[in-house]
Amino acid sequence: MIKEVYITETNCITPIGFDVTSNIKNIGDEVSGIQLHDKPKLFHVPFYASIIDDADLDLAFAKITAATHYSRLEKMMILALDPIIKKAKFVFSERTGFLLSTTKGNVTALENQNLESAYLHQLAQTIADFFKFKTEPIVVSNACVSGILAVSVAKRLLQAEVFDNVFIVAGDEISKFILSGFNSFQAMSDLPCKPYSINRTGVTLGEAAAAVLVSSNKENAKIKVIGDGSINDANHISGPSRTGEGLFRSIQSALAEAKINSSQIDYISAHGTATLYNDEMEAIALNRLGLENVPVNSLKGFYGHTLGASGLLETVIGIQSVQESKLFVSLGFDTIGVSQPIHIIEKNEDKNIRYFLKTASGFGGCNTAVLFEKVN
Repeated sequence: MIKEVYITETNCITPIGFDVTSNIKNIGDEVSGIQLHDKPKLFHVPFYASIIDDADLDLAFAKITAATHYSRLEKMMILALDPIIKKAKFVFSERTGFLLSTTKGNVTALENQNLESAYLHQLAQTIADFFKFKTEPIVVSNACVSGILAVSVAKRLLQAEVFDNVFIVAGDEISKFILSGFNSFQAMSDLPCKPYSINRTGVTLGEAAAAVLVSSNKENAKIKVIGDGSINDANHISGPSRTGEGLFRSIQSALAEAKINSSQIDYISAHGTATLYNDEMEAIALNRLGLENVPVNSLKGFYGHTLGASGLLETVIGIQSVQESKLFVSLGFDTIGVSQPIHIIEKNEDKNIRYFLKTASGFGGCNTAVLFEKVN
């Protein structure tokens, strides 16, 4: 019999809050972390982004440790993990896994010729050492599906009985490298992003860290992980399949494992980057699966695109939607701008949610879908 898998603890560090409660309050009040920034060291002209305040980050981190040698991203990740590790009260053993998920990690270290710190395995080991994990950390880095893909990997490790519990932390920060990269793709919006809207002009970048505990123990479960799928569409290094093939097959695979049909899904937290091709691809994939009438939102209007953190951060918020029976507005949306009809959530509303679908897509053609079920 395949082992059941649950998420039992969640946390997030974002520009609109350093815990889940404050994030949910600000989302409910339609408070966005996106602001206009004038930071010449990061980008040569003012830009919209969702950036964590340095003073707030340092103040919060100082309450955990007096150590000063950690990078900005390491502080974000430690702050995300710390409360759920303390709450779990585990004695770490060989049965406790640790997954770190990111796209760029400590890429800013390259600006100081610090090559060793830029390696993702070094970042993972630094976080693992801080908390004294007994097992070797596992890095999940697959473009912008990294965060939600880590949930899929953790689920499979538990079902393979490699671990009994797996802590996941996902994080990425705004950097000169990331801003210049997206700018070179002409993918950055000159206004706060507008996912799925007719006048969308691209992504707004953001930064965050999120953490969860994935467990085979149902005690304190917030949600059950019931199916997952991850398919590469092999279309283009930076452009998704025009038919949504990879996302379509990822959701199809997750539905098959969960043994439910598409008509049973109550809510979709989509990727919704606000680029022309991503949003169009998602609308096509959802229509191919008969999901056009299921309420869907993108949380990028609150957080910007937080890259490798986005999938896990948006899962954390989605879990709260299920627990509180609330659908949150897809902030920034105005007039539908994709060729296929989809049911965008235009205002906060109450809804009983049993099945919740999280999707993400990214560079290189990667797509991941994970299905969750409410735990009564």
